[in-house]
Amino acid sequence: MLIFISVVILLAAFVFIYIQHPKFGKAPSGARLERMKQSPNYKDGVFENRTFTPTLTEGYSFAGVLYDFLFGKKPGGTPEDSIPSVKTDLKALPSDRNVLVWFGHSSYFLQADGLKILVDPVFSGNASPVPGSTKAFKGSDAYTVSDMPELDYLLITHDHYDHLDYETISLLKSKVKKVICGLGVGSHFDHWGYDSGIVKEMDWDESSELAPGIRLHTLTARHFSGRSFKRNTTLWLSYMLETPKRKIFMGGDSGYDTHFAAIGERFGPIDLAILENGQYNIAWHAIHCLPEETIKAAAELKTKRLMPVHSSKFSLALHPWDEPLEEVSELNRKAPHHVSMVTPMIGEIVELDDENQVFREWWKDIR
Repeated sequence: MLIFISVVILLAAFVFIYIQHPKFGKAPSGARLERMKQSPNYKDGVFENRTFTPTLTEGYSFAGVLYDFLFGKKPGGTPEDSIPSVKTDLKALPSDRNVLVWFGHSSYFLQADGLKILVDPVFSGNASPVPGSTKAFKGSDAYTVSDMPELDYLLITHDHYDHLDYETISLLKSKVKKVICGLGVGSHFDHWGYDSGIVKEMDWDESSELAPGIRLHTLTARHFSGRSFKRNTTLWLSYMLETPKRKIFMGGDSGYDTHFAAIGERFGPIDLAILENGQYNIAWHAIHCLPEETIKAAAELKTKRLMPVHSSKFSLALHPWDEPLEEVSELNRKAPHHVSMVTPMIGEIVELDDENQVFREWWKDIR
């Protein structure tokens, strides 16, 4: 018993010391916390979704889900071959060329109407605070911070480790002119040495002018947040980029809900919707769309083109690594009003001005 108690104490001490690492971020306090308290979405010390959103679907338990992760079989969870990529020189792109370049999972670069925007960059090769526990697939780490140009805006949808990466954000510091994130997330940036004057925290249903004629709208999503034991101490967002030429919806992480139809009614038609489609499971489908829900959301958003993300870099669920792209592509083909599917390889240029650009189903070539 004495040995058991000693081991427990040592483990507790190790965890306590380890979570002091800067990567865990810092909880909001002071004036930042007071502003959060004024949000209609903040209640009883946490942010809330606009509809009831259980962490797990009824009938599932945390213990059961954890057991499946630790001991269940995950056939095809990791590709045997390398993920293919194209190395695009982002620094050499003409400023008047409107493009998107995806880096796997939910990280991508946008150059639109002269603005250079980076969204949810994760270039450390790991999507977890535990080193080596959630490693990027072989070949999916073709890009690093050194490949990034000077950035007008860094957009963060929420503070989960697979979207807000401490190592990446730290190295990007000298390249970023402005950060936009949800309420409370700025506390992490302050903790990591960013000038608070360049960090803008926003609530749902707010707008900001990024440049003359270009606005960014911060919209709702159905998800959660947190980098430690307490959840929802910061806000999660989706974004609508609205320029004189186009509207691009960046969905972040979100389960299916009525907000997609509401956004479609407000902004539709949309030129491109970037929606998460991966790392899903029926056990937590309230916070991540299943493939059929991604297709439904795209229809309700009234989008011309759909780009599914949140796949092909990390294994955070139990499905085969290529199932998200395969399923959503097949479902789109069968949909009554199918949309143009944008499925680039990592690093492949997506031309924002070319609605007829065709992409091959590259994942079919990988075992």
